[in-house]
Amino acid sequence: MHQPRFNFAKASQEAYKAVAALEQYVQTSGLERRYIDLIKLRASIINGCAYCVDMHSKESRHDGLSDQWINLMSVWWESPVYDDKERALLTWVDSVTKIAETGIPDSAYDALKAHFSEEEMTKITVAIGAINVWNRLAVGFRAQHPIDKPAQAA
Repeated sequence: MHQPRFNFAKASQEAYKAVAALEQYVQTSGLERRYIDLIKLRASIINGCAYCVDMHSKESRHDGLSDQWINLMSVWWESPVYDDKERALLTWVDSVTKIAETGIPDSAYDALKAHFSEEEMTKITVAIGAINVWNRLAVGFRAQHPIDKPAQAA
């Protein structure tokens, strides 16, 4: 386990406010809540951000998504729990998040285009960019997720 490096929100309140403003846009963009949850959780898994995986798995549960839907996100391509629209979105999240490796192939774009409008695709890609910024801040500066209280035996 790594030790936190410093609190980036306090180190540059101006930078934090700029990222928070982008996040506010994502939250009010009109994208369905489950798609925002999917984007945030999948990108955070790819980027190895424990802070964000913890946060977004809890948010997904709060938004009514099943434990199975959340737990299988790291191996989504192996599970039929995701519908065709979610699978297209997961492919896009993977491709955009790993842009240096993927170059975002036409197959990922075509799959996304089959289910979303150009406006939605733009908002989705902005949402992917936003969580990637948060992941880089949290991983880069070793933000520590809160530790839940252990369950007590009855």
